[in-house]
Amino acid sequence: MIFLSYRANMENNTGVLYIVSVPIGNYGDMTFRAREILENADYIASEDTRRSALLLRNLNIEINNRLISNHKFNEHAKTRYFINDLMDGKNVALITDAGTPCISDPGNELIKEAVRQGIRVSPVPGCCAAIAALSVCGFDLRSFSFYGFFPRDNAGKSRLIRDILRDSGVNTCVFYESPKRIIEAVTFFVDEGINCRMCLCNDLTKFYEYCYRGTPAEVLEELELRGTYEKGEYVMVVEFTRDKESGGDKESLTPEALLTETMVSSGCTLKEAIKQLTAEKCRYSKNELYDAGLRLKELF
Repeated sequence: MIFLSYRANMENNTGVLYIVSVPIGNYGDMTFRAREILENADYIASEDTRRSALLLRNLNIEINNRLISNHKFNEHAKTRYFINDLMDGKNVALITDAGTPCISDPGNELIKEAVRQGIRVSPVPGCCAAIAALSVCGFDLRSFSFYGFFPRDNAGKSRLIRDILRDSGVNTCVFYESPKRIIEAVTFFVDEGINCRMCLCNDLTKFYEYCYRGTPAEVLEELELRGTYEKGEYVMVVEFTRDKESGGDKESLTPEALLTETMVSSGCTLKEAIKQLTAEKCRYSKNELYDAGLRLKELF
């Protein structure tokens, strides 16, 4: 064999759990090592056996009843099944529908139990949509954060953005989003007046790969002009602006502190401060500001 990847765990004669990255769209991105491990593993734990079977057939890898489902609805029950086989010395390859397992995909339960049992867990690096998008965004990547799928409800979106803006150490953030919700997600940034730049990557590595770049308003306009936005998956890379002109200092304040600062600087009442901040579209909703105002009244 080309790679010494199939030795059992010599310390306790157990098998090896391989965490195998697969292509996110272009089958040509499959690595030699990943292919070899999938060819030789005793079992392949798969998020969706139908999609994985298609991948394996395209790569001319024989399945031979080795493909077993391991998705978020049965992961807990299947973990014991795979652990027993690993303890018997069998090798298991864990794959997801696309990209690297555990990055917003199943796999953590099996890995945690394998580690707990002293089973060797070995990564087989390859594609990851989040990293692929970061590599082409052109933003500051000295530090970045990955948040998985963008929240569905506006309250969740607001909380997340508020928390991000409070963390002065990170400017660039990565989110996944469904094509069915991409317009809603970008519109949220526009409606909230969030000062940032976007690199919105669609269908990475595929024939129709495309990156939308610019402010949220510019990205939204281009999405609507192209008219094909409900096709393919999205990775949304956002670089937040934190200079004083953008209100970055204010966004780090609690709603109580923001109300107090507004009352002092504008010489207005609490009610007027709530109205002013709501009109300015700060990161807090009118209800959040109102609740903060009640807390201030209790304190003073």
